[in-house]
Amino acid sequence: MNPAAPRHALIAHFGSLRTTLACMGLLGAAAFAGQAGGGFGVVALSTAIALLAVNLLAALVVHPAFRRQLPLLVFHLALLALVVLVGLGRLSSLDGRFELAQGVDFDGRLIESSAGAWHRDGLAKLAFRHDGFEIDYAPGRKRGATRNRVTWHEADGTPRSAVIGDHRPLIIDGYRIYTSPNKGFAPMLTWTPQQGEPVSGTVHLPAFPMHELRQSREWMLPDGRVAWVLLQIDETLIDPAAAARFRMPEQHRLVLRMDPMRTELRPGQSVQIEGGTLTYVGLRSWMGYRVSYDPTLPWLLAAALLAALSLAWHYTQRFFFPARVAAAAAARGPLHGAVDA
Repeated sequence: MNPAAPRHALIAHFGSLRTTLACMGLLGAAAFAGQAGGGFGVVALSTAIALLAVNLLAALVVHPAFRRQLPLLVFHLALLALVVLVGLGRLSSLDGRFELAQGVDFDGRLIESSAGAWHRDGLAKLAFRHDGFEIDYAPGRKRGATRNRVTWHEADGTPRSAVIGDHRPLIIDGYRIYTSPNKGFAPMLTWTPQQGEPVSGTVHLPAFPMHELRQSREWMLPDGRVAWVLLQIDETLIDPAAAARFRMPEQHRLVLRMDPMRTELRPGQSVQIEGGTLTYVGLRSWMGYRVSYDPTLPWLLAAALLAALSLAWHYTQRFFFPARVAAAAAARGPLHGAVDA
């Protein structure tokens, strides 16, 4: 019995198409497990990547045509690179969202996020400021493109500014930051205690105009008490029957309620409550942002282009230069020609 036969059969099994399909299914399941974080997700994703790598390498050994034909060899090596890069990208990626009021710097905190097990959080370095936005609406309140202004400083202190949107990101240190459809109004309040320093904050009201009739929310004072605020707008901001633009209301009141007190404030007005003074500074806007991070994206694009070009190269030789391919197969002998076909 030939001792090499069992080894050849094992390599052929690992290099088969059925093994490839099984490994691809395992990779998909492991990618979802990896998003949940934890040791199991990392192990599952690493195992799936390793098995796919072994499968492709075994296919190169089992099928001599892959090695003898340079376009096919490059194509399969590019596929191997894609598999590895997809796995690494899932392990090191980040997807999240956050909100910023106008004039406020991003502090690195997210409302919700999904990060790979190997992601190293660098959001605290992304010190950019939201400076307001413009959105045009067609009749029927059909939202147009978002033009959101942001400013930040380079590492050397150079000030920079840009206009970003839903499909035009701000890119800082590999993080891609987009606007989202969520935006609205943010009353700014200042609490001045009888003893101590004033504290200011903004209340992000529900998204506008989606929740036009629900512009209220609770705001917690530094001492733990809760104030309920309602933005009372006395004008129509976005006419459903005409073209319009998102704008700040010129006529509005802020209804403030803290049992048993209820009052209405205009910008700049204050109210005395137990322990200090609460001042309605004014109304600002807030914007919802999406942030994503995947350091493998440029390499994925390069590997995908290489795979597509090498496959095009292979079929160009097959269909446009068949005589050259046949001559090369004949030079290798009838057995090799049958394998390549």
